[in-house]
Amino acid sequence: MNNNTKVTSSDSIIFSKRRNIVTLSSPSPEDYTPIVGVAKIERLLGAAERLKGLKLLEINSSPRGGGVAEMLLSAIPFLNVLGIDAEWRIITGNKEYFACTKGIHNLLQGMEGRFTEEMHRVYLDNVEDCGNNNLIDYNPDIVTIHDPQPMGLTHFIQKPDEIWLWRCHIDIEGEALQHNQNLMELMTDCVEHYSAAIFSAADYVVSTWPLPKFIIPPFIDPLSEKNRKLSETEIQRVLDKFGIDASLPNILQIGRFDPWKGIDLTIETYRNVRKEVSCQLIIAGGTASDDPEGEAVLARIREKTKKDEDIIVLNLSPESNLEINALQRAADVIMQPSTREGFGLVVTEGLWKGKPVIAGNVGGIPLQIKDGDTGFFYETPAKTSRKVIDLLTNPNVAREVGERGYNYVREHFLMPDRITDYLKALELLKNGTLSVDNCRDCIISFHPWFKLSKRNKSSA
Repeated sequence: MNNNTKVTSSDSIIFSKRRNIVTLSSPSPEDYTPIVGVAKIERLLGAAERLKGLKLLEINSSPRGGGVAEMLLSAIPFLNVLGIDAEWRIITGNKEYFACTKGIHNLLQGMEGRFTEEMHRVYLDNVEDCGNNNLIDYNPDIVTIHDPQPMGLTHFIQKPDEIWLWRCHIDIEGEALQHNQNLMELMTDCVEHYSAAIFSAADYVVSTWPLPKFIIPPFIDPLSEKNRKLSETEIQRVLDKFGIDASLPNILQIGRFDPWKGIDLTIETYRNVRKEVSCQLIIAGGTASDDPEGEAVLARIREKTKKDEDIIVLNLSPESNLEINALQRAADVIMQPSTREGFGLVVTEGLWKGKPVIAGNVGGIPLQIKDGDTGFFYETPAKTSRKVIDLLTNPNVAREVGERGYNYVREHFLMPDRITDYLKALELLKNGTLSVDNCRDCIISFHPWFKLSKRNKSSA
């Protein structure tokens, strides 16, 4: 690593009962029964019982900020409650490394540019250094690696016959891989060391990679601070904190300050709406340690909106879960017109709050939104502004759409269900039912996500 601070194993540990680093807690499975029902909890407990005592290690690139960290914050303690010895560690790096991995992320999602030899060197040098710093100091049964940042660890610390699973949360653009041969070679070389891969949606699967591939969408935790029910007093306290006028309708966009999130489209749409309806726009986001672009995007958005007193731009800390929850519950319309998207957990959160959500028809969003039913797809600023005006002036319509979105998330995208799928995938790998040798071309799904995706697209 090209910095002056040597990273030790303990610096990278977020959660480990074995090392007595227990920083997170979780409700019991039974606490979720009123939300998801008895049958789903029984299915979960059955899957967990068959893997009781499994030593599972999860590695990603950030303990806070972004959907991956959001899921792990709930999933890791929950897995331990279920009897799985799950640990969580992060890969570390300097600014050069995270600029490189953000570049990889952008290239994989279709941004113009190329993967250079220098990027290749920076990436592998940092990953090797992390491996040499005793990142894994025990013998887990299964190691799950999240996204490209730590993907190359298999080159340096994977032991023979270990089960390593790669979980891809981003929307990989197939043509982008074809146009960046050096990046394709790196990704393929890395993935060929894994026992299997998990993708968030059928459209993301890179079918040419020779290993079993699972389709398991992400999830939200309905009992987390970000998603639990709030009182009106709690909501009002947050609005007062940020100077938001509760008497005015408000449009909300929330998430990372990222060039793919379509924040400019939201601003343009809002300015069209305001010509006819008095309202305010709240743009609330944050940055993450593995995303060096965030500060630049935030600065640009602040400059663009500084003369508009009815646009409130909030740079929230990673611990602002209560605030995010309150902002979503106070919103009249939630927007997320992303131009590229992994899955879009902010969409899931908005739907869970019973709000009408208008989002880009990209990535995993079509799995969540059935246009005109559980939400709406973003079109143009002019067309979308008409939809927003209709929702603001017809609260009964907005409420009905919100209720359908809430029920859809409850059925498909809550933690207990998707953890069950994950455990079933781990069981298939652990007992040898699936392997690179016997299932290199397999695509495994525990739910007809592919059919849902196709149906959603045809209805758009």
